[in-house]
Amino acid sequence: MTARVATLAQQVVRWQTQYGRHHLPWQQTRDPYRVWLSEIMLQQTQVTTVLDYYERFLQRFADVTALAHASEDEVLALWSGLGYYSRARNLHRCAQMVVAQHGGAFPSSAQALALLPGIGRSTAGAIAAFCFSERVPILDANVKRVLTRWLGFDADLALAANERRLWDHAQTLLPQDDLAHAMPRYTQGLMDLGATICLSRKPVCAQCPLQDGCVAARQGEPERYPVKTRKLVRKAQSWWLLVLRDGAGRVWLHKRPATGIWAGLHCLPVFEAREQLLAHPAILEAPQVTELPAFLHVLTHRDLYLHPVLASSTFGVPVGEDGGWFDAGQWRQIGLPAPVRKFLENW
Repeated sequence: MTARVATLAQQVVRWQTQYGRHHLPWQQTRDPYRVWLSEIMLQQTQVTTVLDYYERFLQRFADVTALAHASEDEVLALWSGLGYYSRARNLHRCAQMVVAQHGGAFPSSAQALALLPGIGRSTAGAIAAFCFSERVPILDANVKRVLTRWLGFDADLALAANERRLWDHAQTLLPQDDLAHAMPRYTQGLMDLGATICLSRKPVCAQCPLQDGCVAARQGEPERYPVKTRKLVRKAQSWWLLVLRDGAGRVWLHKRPATGIWAGLHCLPVFEAREQLLAHPAILEAPQVTELPAFLHVLTHRDLYLHPVLASSTFGVPVGEDGGWFDAGQWRQIGLPAPVRKFLENW
C-alpha cells in the first residue's frame, strides 16, 4: 500500500504538469486574496460562469482591503447572478476580518484560515496548499470522486464518520517531498482530473494516469462511487411578486429577511399566495393592476414559479418599513436576485 500511495502523488503531479489546466486566471498567482476569491466563487458554480465575475470583482476590488471597505450592497450587486448569496455576505465579512484582525494578510495555515467566515476545511486546504505549499488535503466534489474511486471507498458519505475517514485517507495520500512544488501541483491535479477525466458520468478512464491503481476502474463500475444515500428532494413553489411603480417611474423594493432564499437582498415584495397579494392595500388603491405570465427560476433544491403583478401607485403607498423607491440608476447598483434584476431590465 505504501508504494501505491507514494506513486499516486507522483502520478498526479506529473500529469498535472503536462496535461492539467493552466489557463485559468487564478492559476497564475499565489496571491491568497485571488485564490480565496476564486475558491469561494467556484463553490457549487461552474468555471465558465465564474470567469467573468472573477474579473469584474478584481477590477472593482483589487485587494482584500478594497473589498473590506465596500458596502454590502455593492458586493451583493456585483455578485448578483452567481447565486448562494450567503457566500457573498461571508466573503465581505471575511475580508473585513482579515483587515481588522490580520492586518490585511491572510493567515498562512489551513487551521487559521478555517476560522474565517465562509472558509470551510476544504477551501482552507486549497488556499494553504496553493499559496503556502502546506501539506493539507482538500475534499471538494471533484476530489471526492477521484479519491473514492481510486481507493474503492464505498462507505456512505452521508454519514459524518465516513466523511472523516475519507479525510484521513486524503491526508495519507498527500505528497511527501518537494512540497513547494508538489502541493500546488497535486492539489490542482486532483481538481483537474475530477473536472476533465474522472467525470461523474461516463468517466474517461482510458485517459486517466491513475487507471492502473484505481479500484473502481478495475471493478469496471466507477460511477457507483462516491456513495451518498442522502439525495436532494426538489420542490416546486409559486411566489407572487408585487411590481409597484410610482408616478416618477420608480419601483418599490425592500430587503429580504436575513435567512432563507435571497437572504439580505433587495427584492420586489414577495407573497406566497395570489390572494394575499391582491388583498394588499397597495393593490387595492392602485388605479390599474396587470398580472403577467409566470416564469421559472431554478434553484438547487426547488423550482420557483414567479408571478409578477404590475400596479401603479400615484400616492406612493409604502409596502413595508424596510424598503423604498428606486429608479433604474439606483436599483442597478444594489444587490438583487438574478431573476428580479432580469425582469426589471426587460420591463
